[in-house]
Amino acid sequence: MTPSGSEALEAFYEALLDDDAGQLYDRAPCGYLSTAPDGTIIKVNQTFLTLTGYDRGQLIGQIRFAELLSIGGRIYHETHYAPMLTMHGQAHEIALDIIRADGSRLPVLVNSVLERDAHGGPRVIRTAVFDARLRREYERELLRAKQRAEESEARATTLARTLQQTLIPPIPPVIPNLDVAAAYRPAGDGSEVGGDFYDVFQIGTGDWVVAIGDVCGKGVDAAVVTALVRHTLRAATVQHAEPSKALWTLNDVLRQHDTDRFCTVALLRLRQADGEWTGAVSCAGHPLPLLRQSDGTLRAVGKPGALLGVVDAPHLHDVHISLPPGDTLLLYTDGVTEGRSGKDFYGEARLVAAAACSFDSAEALTSAVLSEVLEFQAGRPRDDIAVVAIRVPV
Repeated sequence: MTPSGSEALEAFYEALLDDDAGQLYDRAPCGYLSTAPDGTIIKVNQTFLTLTGYDRGQLIGQIRFAELLSIGGRIYHETHYAPMLTMHGQAHEIALDIIRADGSRLPVLVNSVLERDAHGGPRVIRTAVFDARLRREYERELLRAKQRAEESEARATTLARTLQQTLIPPIPPVIPNLDVAAAYRPAGDGSEVGGDFYDVFQIGTGDWVVAIGDVCGKGVDAAVVTALVRHTLRAATVQHAEPSKALWTLNDVLRQHDTDRFCTVALLRLRQADGEWTGAVSCAGHPLPLLRQSDGTLRAVGKPGALLGVVDAPHLHDVHISLPPGDTLLLYTDGVTEGRSGKDFYGEARLVAAAACSFDSAEALTSAVLSEVLEFQAGRPRDDIAVVAIRVPV
């Protein structure tokens, strides 16, 4: 009977596959070798010989697989690779270095299986060896990229902290007959430049300015605007005695500046005359300062005003205050009241309770407020925190 076309085609490919079976092993895209249970090489394919540069006669029956490995690879083979094969009967994607015939190293990935005889004893170990030079170079490049990223992050963190130090005075200046203290804590771990700032500077004899504010956003862009705000306020307060007019000037500068960032500011002008302190405060979208009077009475001072950098003509107001001996004024950013613990905010009530306490110094007050807000947030604030206290000694 003459075979059909399909049968003839099937027979042709079966014969072809039988002829290729040996070639498939010998010319496989990875190296193959078989070893006796003691590791002696008993069979290798041509791909393995090509990869390593050895002749078949140099390997078969002459050397153990572990002897082809680097010193570190031999140690790993004895301590991990061989025990793993014995216990589990297989080992996958083991990274090793084979020492080639010319002494160079060949990075490889090795997969092995242990075949056992009918009695469960080890019979032969079959191993596939994959050329891992490109993979190893890729891993090295990943490591180099990781190192570069870590170095870049370290430089960025250092830059951020250095930049932040230029935006925040290291300590408030010493003002005769006035006790001034400030505290600042950036959000999170402090590695990113925040938008909160404060400043205390002198205009003339017995004439001082205290500013506290919050620029929208974080990072270098926010820092640039923060620096602009601080320097503009220093210049504007020299030209304008009223805080509101200085804030108007700042608003004009922000509107003309190439930025979409806005800010809030509480600006206080303090003057001493005949041994007594008086002041004027203007708030532009900023929380109103809290005044604790010598008799323990606590109240907010100032009048709410518009954000700066948003509209051309913000509504701003000047409110005049007097600060007799024993009075304390507390200025703060919204990182205090908006500090969160879960869904709960630190809030104004907690701040009022803290500010109502009697402290013997401005520093004691700022430290207490900062510590309480940080503790409320488990030591990791979600936003920047700035606090300034001004106390008239008794």
